[in-house]
Amino acid sequence: MDKFRMMFQFLQSNQESFMNGICGIMALASAQMYTSFEFNCPCMPEYNYTYGIGLLTIPPIWFFMLGFVMNNNVSVLAEEWKRPTGKRKKDPTILRYMFCSITQRSLIAPAVWVSVTLMDGKSFLCAFSINLDLEKITGNYSLFRGMSEAERVRLLARIPCKDLFDQQEIRVAASRYIKCFSQACGWMFLLMMTLTAFLIRAIRPCFTQAAFLKTKYWSHYIDIERKMFDDTCKEHAKSFAKVCIQQYFEGISGEIRSFHGHRSSKYDSDDEDEDKRKSDEEKLLGIRAQDDMNKVLWNWHTCKPALALRK
Repeated sequence: MDKFRMMFQFLQSNQESFMNGICGIMALASAQMYTSFEFNCPCMPEYNYTYGIGLLTIPPIWFFMLGFVMNNNVSVLAEEWKRPTGKRKKDPTILRYMFCSITQRSLIAPAVWVSVTLMDGKSFLCAFSINLDLEKITGNYSLFRGMSEAERVRLLARIPCKDLFDQQEIRVAASRYIKCFSQACGWMFLLMMTLTAFLIRAIRPCFTQAAFLKTKYWSHYIDIERKMFDDTCKEHAKSFAKVCIQQYFEGISGEIRSFHGHRSSKYDSDDEDEDKRKSDEEKLLGIRAQDDMNKVLWNWHTCKPALALRK
């Protein structure tokens, strides 16, 4: 049990790194599942480029948007940006820090997808096969003899489809050439992403650490404050409902006893029941009416309290 507790505390303290790793693993698994299926290129000049480039751009955009949707801090950022100022000022640096943190995590999955797709090379082959000069690669100058430009482009578009291209040796040579170029682009993309991440990590300590720590602290405070406010509202709603139901049943039972003319007898309740009743009453925090609770929620949204604690 202690090992599970230590593991949970470790994951909780390194939540950001853990979630980044989970996003990367999910993107890598989805890309591997995609490459395990048979790649079906249209092998038509009108659609090859659109289909191939679409596989390089549309899934990363979807992963990027999904990263924003699955991040709980997006709602915190939106609420902090749109809320009325009230007694608490809004700091633009905190909003920028939260947005950069969300964007950084959301970019992991698209980067993994683009890298794996470029390393695989199938979509790159489908997109750029019509731009290939087979005469320079294979040295077969008689392949396009007597063909018009439209027939030549149509033949090049069939290179990704092995069942539509007759000369397999030429197809293998052209496929290897384009896939090597795609893998080179993939390594360049990985190098660029790694260099960018390194520069961000290296340049950050050059700025004022006090301002960075202040921004990081208050961004964590906003997130924790929202979670604790939601938990307090849930506890209050649970206690409010429990007390209302208890009073309802006590009132109904009193009416029934008075209707039948039974004498009401009082019994000493147990200590545990009395403690539970007191705890439920304390969780109401003095708010015992619907209008009062609506006023509290409205004031929390329109005029948050200032960050200055009273003694």
